[in-house]
Amino acid sequence: MGGLGVGWKLHNGGRPPAPGAVVAPDERLSWGRTVGLGAQHVVAMFGASFVAPVLMGLNPNLAIMMSGIATMLFLLWTRGTIPSYLGNSLSFVGAAATIRAQGGDTAEITGALLVTGAVLAGCGFAVKALGARIVHTVLPPVVTGAVVMLIGFNLAPVTAGTYWPQDQWVALATMAATGLFLVALRGFWSRIAIFLGLLFGYLLSWILDRSLGRIHSPDGSGQTTTHWRLDLSAVSHAAWIGLPHFHAPAFDASAILVALPVVIALIAENTGHVKAVSEMTGADLDPRMGDAIAADGVATVISTAVGGGATTTYAENIGVMAATRVYSTAAYWAAACFALLFGLCPKFGAIVAAIPGGVLGGITVVLYGMIGLLGAQIWIRNRVDLTNPVNLIPCAAGIIIGAGGVSLHITKNFTLSGIALGTIVTLTGYHTLRALAPAHLREAAGAGPATPDPQPRDS
Repeated sequence: MGGLGVGWKLHNGGRPPAPGAVVAPDERLSWGRTVGLGAQHVVAMFGASFVAPVLMGLNPNLAIMMSGIATMLFLLWTRGTIPSYLGNSLSFVGAAATIRAQGGDTAEITGALLVTGAVLAGCGFAVKALGARIVHTVLPPVVTGAVVMLIGFNLAPVTAGTYWPQDQWVALATMAATGLFLVALRGFWSRIAIFLGLLFGYLLSWILDRSLGRIHSPDGSGQTTTHWRLDLSAVSHAAWIGLPHFHAPAFDASAILVALPVVIALIAENTGHVKAVSEMTGADLDPRMGDAIAADGVATVISTAVGGGATTTYAENIGVMAATRVYSTAAYWAAACFALLFGLCPKFGAIVAAIPGGVLGGITVVLYGMIGLLGAQIWIRNRVDLTNPVNLIPCAAGIIIGAGGVSLHITKNFTLSGIALGTIVTLTGYHTLRALAPAHLREAAGAGPATPDPQPRDS
């Protein structure tokens, strides 16, 4: 079993770790402490991991359950060398919104995510064969930063047009509370600030319903009606135990093209995660880079094949490891088991589905902006020179195309727009200009590994 990364050695004879001691990935604490750490990892990933499927219109019960299965697969695939939780990726929210705007349904969204996962897995196999340097050559920080930025900013119209108008005052209060939590709270609590902001908005909506009555505003479908801010009628009818609703994916070429560029963001996330864990544990994990990327891709394929969400390595859980100095993969197995149990509780799913639109408006103003600005963070950490036109021009064009939803009509039935077109312009523009540029500009445009800051990106 040790070859699968599940044959843990007992750390310190089962006693608590000594002050400053490090618990390695192949070690574990007593099972009681391990389960407790697993629960802490669940709380860390939970806020973003259930917000993601809600924003994409997917079943949150199923998405959470499949994230547990994805985590188990990842730990087995990497032989227990990379402690990580695979939660639901927020990088696809913009693609999902675009697909729905084009008339696509939930099955087409999961189909597009499945194909993207397959491509990600293929990239992982290529990295395994060619070495980690291939990632930095094809996707330098200037490109990954721009793609992450345009993915985040492409989401702005979703907040402005869908969520915020449902209850502008609750949205404003939720936004303010979330910002306060992010700044004022410390340690672990700051890492779940998005989740706390959502709870604040949920409670505020309930109080306003009790004190002011119903609100007259657009609902989730855009129809202006008089309705409760927080409608919990479905919760009382939901069972405590039951399987989530599974559905098969459907495949549409235009939907797939919208989702494919997110592969770049996922490669950057996985690369950054492996680098961060390597720094914390002192192990050289570059040879495992391809395994991590491939495992995430395969996990996404399995999850979306039954209607779940796409997965990604979660930086929130890096924060938990940094705070506890416990890198045991046994704690992640415990967290994955907790996720499976959540997925089997329909009542939990009904509570999540009842989140008021105004609350999501306040959360997404902060969250989508944070996703976009992670691109700038990649630039800063890698000292990308934006005075160099080789870097500046493709980034400027790609970001405006992605954020503004610019379209390019190729044929009567085939159009590139938004995230897909912005990514193509950034990636091909950078490599083309770098190949044609004078030597001094070409050399100055080169940069090191694209390593996102290993801080919470989803909450």
